Amino acid sequence: MSSSDPQPPIAFSKIGREIQSPVIVDLMARALANPELLSLAAGFTDNAVLPRELVARFASELTQAGLADEPLQYGQNQGRARLRELSCEVIASHPGEQAVAFDPSNMFITNGSQQALYLAVQALCDPGDIVLVEEPSYFVCLEMLKGLGLRPIGIPCDDAGAIIPEAMAALLRDLDAAGERARVKAVYLVSYFCNPSSRSLEADEKRAVAKVLLDAGYIVPVMEDAAYRELFFEEAHPAASIISMLEFAPFPKLYLGTYTKPFATGLKVGYGYCTHSEWLGKILGIKGHQDFGSAHFNQALIERVLEEGLYEGHLAGIRKHYARKAQVLEGELLAGGLKELGWRWETPKGGLIIWARAPIGSDLRMESEFCQRCIEQGVLYVPGDLCFSSGEPWHCARLASGALPEDRLIEAAQRFVAVAKQM
Repeated sequence: MSSSDPQPPIAFSKIGREIQSPVIVDLMARALANPELLSLAAGFTDNAVLPRELVARFASELTQAGLADEPLQYGQNQGRARLRELSCEVIASHPGEQAVAFDPSNMFITNGSQQALYLAVQALCDPGDIVLVEEPSYFVCLEMLKGLGLRPIGIPCDDAGAIIPEAMAALLRDLDAAGERARVKAVYLVSYFCNPSSRSLEADEKRAVAKVLLDAGYIVPVMEDAAYRELFFEEAHPAASIISMLEFAPFPKLYLGTYTKPFATGLKVGYGYCTHSEWLGKILGIKGHQDFGSAHFNQALIERVLEEGLYEGHLAGIRKHYARKAQVLEGELLAGGLKELGWRWETPKGGLIIWARAPIGSDLRMESEFCQRCIEQGVLYVPGDLCFSSGEPWHCARLASGALPEDRLIEAAQRFVAVAKQM
C-alpha cells in the first residue's frame, strides 16, 4: 500500500484525537529548511560554541574496547550512578544551595529535561486536572500540558512576570469556590532567566508562593524548571532552588536541570531531582516503559566532562558569548528605534531570550498581519500569546538571540524592526 492509497480509519485515544504537532517543531523545521528565513524563534544554541573538542576527545576515549562500564551498552533506567552524583554537585554549587540536601538516589537522567517534566506530569495528572503556571510561561510546557488533556491556569503576575501573592491567593479561593481544589495537581515555576520573560524569581517571591499555598492548604507537588540557570552573563542568580528552601519542606518537589542548553543540544541529556520517593518511583516506572534508560553513551560523555573538571571552563566561555549575543540583539532593536515606537523589554541578565512587548492593543499572534509580514520579510519569532495559558495578551514577542551568527542576528533584528515601523 502506498502512502497515497486510502487508509482505513483508526479509533484513536482521547490524546490521539486531540494531539497536534507542537508549535516548536514547526518553528524549528522552518528555521532548518529555509536558511533565508532568519529565526529569532527556535531556541537553538550557537554552533560556534559547541564543545567539539571535548566531545571528540571523550568520544574517542569512550569507544575503546575493554572499558569496565561499557558506554555503548544499555545502562540503568535511572541513569549512570556517577553522573547522578556529579549532577547533584552541579546543583549544590549554585548560590544558596545546601549540599546536604542533595542525594543521588533522588536523581534521574532523562532525554533532556523536557522528558523529565513529561514523565512527572504523567505520573500526577489525569485529563481535566489543573497545573498552575507562571504568566508568561514556557510555551512548550503549556502545549505539552494541553496535549495531555490538562488545564494550565496562570498564576497572576505583573507586567514583568513577577508573581503577585495576593492575586494568587485569590485565585486559589476562586478554585475552591468552583469545587476545583482536588483537580489542582501541581505548580510549575521557571525560576532562572525564565523562558520567555528572562527574569529570575527572587527568594522572597518563592517564599511568598510557598506561604500562599500553605495558607490555602494546597500541599501539591511543586516543579521548578532551571534549564537556563547556568547561562547567566555576569553573576549567578542568588536565590536557592526550592530543594534547599525550608519554606518548601512540606511539598513534594521536582527540580529540572539539563546539559542540553549549556553544553550540547544534540546530546539531549537532562535530569530531574525528585524529593518524594513514591512520585520518583512512578516516574521511573513510566520511563522504564518508554525507554528503560536514556542514551548511555551520551551520559558517559557528559560524565567524563564533569569528572575532569572541564564543565565550568566551558560554561565560562559560552556565558561571555551569549552575553555578547544578547547585547547585539538589544542594541539593534534600540538603534532601530523600537522603544520610540512604544515597545518595552527588560535587558536580560542571562539566558537566550528578549521578551518584547508592543503597545497594548497590538496583535502579534501567528495568524496576525504583523507575523505574516515578518515571515514575508524573512524573520521568524515566537508570538507571545503562546506563552499564556489563556492565549492572551496578544502584544508580546519572544525573540531568541542564541542561534544566529552576529551578522545574521543584526539582519534579523533589522527586518523585525522594519515590520514594526510599517505597522
